[in-house]
Amino acid sequence: MGETLTLPAHYYRQHDADLGADVPGRGYAGWTTRMLDVPLESTALVSMHAWNPGLVDEIPPGPGSPYDGWFRMVEYLPRAMRISQDVFPPLLHAARQADLTVIHVGSSESYTASYDEYRRIKGMAGPEPESARGAVEDTTKKQWQADRGRQMTGAHNQPDISAGFKHIDFAPQAIPQAGEPVVINSHQLNAVCREREIWHLIYIGFAINWCLLASPGGMIDMGRKGYVCSTIRQATTAVENGESCTEEWAKEIALWRVALMFGYVFDVDPVIDALGQLSDE
Repeated sequence: MGETLTLPAHYYRQHDADLGADVPGRGYAGWTTRMLDVPLESTALVSMHAWNPGLVDEIPPGPGSPYDGWFRMVEYLPRAMRISQDVFPPLLHAARQADLTVIHVGSSESYTASYDEYRRIKGMAGPEPESARGAVEDTTKKQWQADRGRQMTGAHNQPDISAGFKHIDFAPQAIPQAGEPVVINSHQLNAVCREREIWHLIYIGFAINWCLLASPGGMIDMGRKGYVCSTIRQATTAVENGESCTEEWAKEIALWRVALMFGYVFDVDPVIDALGQLSDE
């Protein structure tokens, strides 16, 4: 048997609803913790959409930034900046020292294509399989999609967002090192995981209820392919709304969803400590 990380793993007991109560769900036992032996060779730390807004001179943080509109729409960016600066460096260092596979999921070839490992994996994976044709093209549908985009972002913010995305790249704290896999979709991520016989993915990055969940390479796609998908509470944040942002309830709901649908929720300090113990051996 290979090396393991013994970690406290949080999960949610979605039982037993109190069938005699006005609100049955209040009877659920809720969150608890078990000690879990996590196989090192079968696990990867997946850094997904760890972008650079606010962390580089090209995309300075607001207010007063040339890209204020981006920061006005994506309220979690200051939290992502703090996590990138404070959590990512010690976590990635510990993973690398312990020889835990680190995989980087980018959002486009605009900033991944320069990496040797991206080009290798793209060639190894080959073209994505053709999928069934989707919804028919329709002018009303296109109008609705355009309207929804403006409704979400605010039309006045869209020029800043579009301009900012021209500078999108890995955050300085999350730049892939030589030999680390770089991918942009589920097809490529699956290929590299099968190459390395990995079945457990621990996601970090932004955001837990958005890209990490539903973008190519995210938990929905990989869960359907049979992967166990976990996360680290302190190494991610969520897209919040005006009602949820103070207490970060969207993040809490997303972590609950991970625990029910995909895998486990870990805390960063025990992960770093366990990795450190392996690297000291």
